Amino acid sequence: MNQLHLKSTQNQKKMKKTVLLLFVGLLSLGIYAQEGTAKIEFKSETIDYGEIAKGSDGVRVFEFTNTGSAPLVISNVRSSCGCTIPKKPEDPILPGKTGQIQVKYDTNRVGPIRKAITVTSNADTPTKILKIKGNVKAEGAK
Repeated sequence: MNQLHLKSTQNQKKMKKTVLLLFVGLLSLGIYAQEGTAKIEFKSETIDYGEIAKGSDGVRVFEFTNTGSAPLVISNVRSSCGCTIPKKPEDPILPGKTGQIQVKYDTNRVGPIRKAITVTSNADTPTKILKIKGNVKAEGAK
């Protein structure tokens, strides 16, 4: 009976060591995975068109930098309405490199501009909201 009890105790110790090693291994793997993260940092998260004339150039650019340590992939860019057309970069942005998201607003619509552009990526903050604002003046308005 003593030998059976001794064997059981040895098996429990081996099991505890195995579980501990697995835990430490998984923990270190999780830490390693966090080291390679893309980070997106915009020069400005709001573009102010100011007062612009009807029919004028509605194209503006949001500039950003990947300040992380992994390639940044922008998977989707969408606007809050059909009057704003965003264009995302197709290629990954390498760490330390810059990229652009182009936004074209339909300036044939007279009145205030208040729109949101949602950027989805693999960055540490996967969703960013960018804004455009301004006012399109009617023809002949001062």
